Amino acid sequence: MQSVSKSLTFTVPLGLEARTLAEKFRRKHTNPHKGQQVYLNTLAVAAVKFYLRCIGWETDWENSLSYNPLMQGLMDVADLQVRDLGKLECRPVSPSSQTVFVPQEVSGNRIGYVAVLLGESFKTATILGFVKTITNSGEIFLSELKPLDNLLSHLHQIKQCEPVKTPVNLSHWLENLFETSWVALEEIFGGINEKKFAFRSVSSEREANVARAKIIDLGLQLGNQSVVLIVAIAQGSPTEPNAPYSEQKVEILVQLHPIGGKNYLPSNLRLNLLSESGENIQEVISRTSDNFVQLKRFRGYYGEGFNIQVSHGDFTIKETFVI
Repeated sequence: MQSVSKSLTFTVPLGLEARTLAEKFRRKHTNPHKGQQVYLNTLAVAAVKFYLRCIGWETDWENSLSYNPLMQGLMDVADLQVRDLGKLECRPVSPSSQTVFVPQEVSGNRIGYVAVLLGESFKTATILGFVKTITNSGEIFLSELKPLDNLLSHLHQIKQCEPVKTPVNLSHWLENLFETSWVALEEIFGGINEKKFAFRSVSSEREANVARAKIIDLGLQLGNQSVVLIVAIAQGSPTEPNAPYSEQKVEILVQLHPIGGKNYLPSNLRLNLLSESGENIQEVISRTSDNFVQLKRFRGYYGEGFNIQVSHGDFTIKETFVI
């Protein structure tokens, strides 16, 4: 370990809670090698989570692949979602090792790779350092690790560079003013009745005033397959006869459709309705033979905001709206 003795490291306790969770995950896998792999990965993620919490960064481990027993069984994964920034891969290091191994399956879609030295009794862990990217070999020499103060600078840089997205204003849609990325349905699907298309599976007394669509590229993990996100809105009536315009409710429907000659959506594609603060309100997950999925219709007042999120594995995209 002399190669990193001059780096800024950080030793954290691995308490009973972390070790119990690691043991719980281990027992979900009958193969002893896989169980041990999951145990070590879980402790490494727990250590990085503890460290980030100490320095004021929020994480979302429960929505990381390493927290999912199914994905643990399919991959050698130790990812930790840093809230609103991306995923760090937290790789365990044994006391005798001079390198960190990063499997090829987790060598992409990461904002950094953190090396975590696990103590022999698994009661402590030392975070040795990190790198932003890795080579094709999948092996990092400990001498190549950057100190942890560089990790903090890296996270701050990502946060500062993160573009501020202007919410899609649905009130403007009712005035026939649209963002360039949201197009009429017939531009994507051909000559169709877009109102009936958007509300074709919904029993409603009113038709949508407006329906627009946006193409979403699902990324490399699904062969650059694309899907279409459709948002349809209908202007409601005031809650009281003399209520002002601002107190009218807007009815909203959100659907996800295949495109590019595909008849069905990829399975396990998630469509979520999130509150303005990010709280999950609704979720629907596509099955093998779904030709589209949709959220339950919802309503909101003018000025209210919400988010629509589409995700599959490591891929996540979020669209922000204001009514």
